[in-house]
Amino acid sequence: MVVFLVLLGSAAALVVIGAVVDGMLYLLSVGVLLAVVAVLYLLVRSVSRSRRRPAG
Repeated sequence: MVVFLVLLGSAAALVVIGAVVDGMLYLLSVGVLLAVVAVLYLLVRSVSRSRRRPAG
């Protein structure tokens, strides 16, 4: 969960910097891409946890 929060926080910071500073549109796109990666990471992690079979 910590990795997800770090990725999401970094994505938010890059999106804000990319939107505010003139000529930094690439930071905005990198931030959006990082947010997508964070959501995919969370999705894959939750699916892998739900597929585990209970012991016994």
